[in-house]
Amino acid sequence: MSGLKSGLLQRLGQHISPVLLGPPILAFAPALSLGAFWLGGEPALILTSLGLPLLYAAAGVGRSKGPADRRDKLTGLILKEEFDEGLETVNQRCIGAGLKSACFVVQLDDYQTILDRHGEAAADQVVARTSERILSVLRSNDLVTRSGPHKFGICLNAGQNLDLELCIQLAGRLQAAIEDPIILDGTALNVSCCIGFCLHSRAPSKLAHDWEDAATIALSDAQKVGPSSIRAFSSAMRQKTRTRKDLAAEAAGALEAGQIQPWFQPQISTDTGRVTGFEALARWIHPVHGEILPGTFLPVIENLGLSERLCQAMLFHALTALKAWDTAGCHVPRVAVNFATEDLRNPGLVDKIRWELDRFDLTPDRLAVEILETVVATGADDTVTRNILGLGELGCRIDLDDFGTGHAAIGAIRRFNITRIKIDRSFVIKADRDPEQQKLISAILTMADRLDLETLAEGVETIGEHALLAQLGCDHVQGFGIGKPMPFEQTLDWVAAHEAKILTPPRIGGRAG
Repeated sequence: MSGLKSGLLQRLGQHISPVLLGPPILAFAPALSLGAFWLGGEPALILTSLGLPLLYAAAGVGRSKGPADRRDKLTGLILKEEFDEGLETVNQRCIGAGLKSACFVVQLDDYQTILDRHGEAAADQVVARTSERILSVLRSNDLVTRSGPHKFGICLNAGQNLDLELCIQLAGRLQAAIEDPIILDGTALNVSCCIGFCLHSRAPSKLAHDWEDAATIALSDAQKVGPSSIRAFSSAMRQKTRTRKDLAAEAAGALEAGQIQPWFQPQISTDTGRVTGFEALARWIHPVHGEILPGTFLPVIENLGLSERLCQAMLFHALTALKAWDTAGCHVPRVAVNFATEDLRNPGLVDKIRWELDRFDLTPDRLAVEILETVVATGADDTVTRNILGLGELGCRIDLDDFGTGHAAIGAIRRFNITRIKIDRSFVIKADRDPEQQKLISAILTMADRLDLETLAEGVETIGEHALLAQLGCDHVQGFGIGKPMPFEQTLDWVAAHEAKILTPPRIGGRAG
């Protein structure tokens, strides 16, 4: 009997407590005030009138517990958890009722640049404006969430009419809205974005998270193409992702087995036409997949923390090649090896390279150390700075790679004792037909001449580009129009064939035979 009574009391309390502690109690506030006045007079009325609202405010009565509390603070969009629930609902409707939908993933390009140049407040405003523009393009019943610092997830409400063409058009409208200049404090910020999407009918499985993952894979594929790219998911993309995962499992073993080795791309003088060096470029010759390009496996190597081991392997094979060219009587003045920021952070790097050069009995000037312009432009830490200066003092040549893309200051170039700047291929493409490109190249070459720096143009693919660069005064050229990267075994024949093509200058003076 006591148990029955306690159960009844518990159920009664459950019904009464929402009334006593919730918004309905506010309806009794006037009655409580009048009762207090009748019992205690004016002081009791004042106390009740002031104290009752404060008491309920402290208790949280009337405070909303609705969707507004489950929103991203910066953008006001629904949180990812709620988005995932909605995505699952749409997924089930598409499966059960045969409806159509699509999942989109949008990510701003160069967000870090905006953050570095304009600060966190400006970057936050860009993200907030982006969310507003996304919402302006979509319908009110479509789902949108902020799934990362500068990434957004979109799920279209299930419907009858949706196909690939309509999704591409929607992606284009989203991109156009997002990429409209954003005015902040009188300054126009130009932003761009990449978009990946997956139609529900093309999802790799019936699971909602696989559907969203497919859109993310499409986004990654778009980002590989470049800024402002749009890609729709295909099964081939998923296969690429599986291949990258397989490569991650095999990368360490491939380094040990010597599958990852340098291929060599020639560099020639625009003055004499002779070979002035080779750049060592990493290639993975996989026993199953064949040649794997750097863009595929280098991010895998970096993510696994194997960059330093790769650099050591590249250095060893590059110096081995130099010694082999010397033995074969093939005149190759130097070889260039790329050093990533992680490699330059090794405190023992200078001693290591000194030891390797002694080991192969090579002088330091035979090795060109290539560093990215961004390393110099972003302010290298003390270890990186000491290593670059130490390698220069050792006698190694210091090449500044991708010049023109990293915004390095002239003072920084002088500080690091740069020997040669490599003009990025973006300045070289179609330079023989584009006057604006020619002006940019001329400006770079003039600056280099005043600073006593050698110059090398990358990405030379046509005879016209080669001729223009020679005419403008660029010292060296490199690119597919000169020679593609090749395994060491092919370099000897290539050099011999190239030297044979160079005409011997006519002899001036002396007696005719």
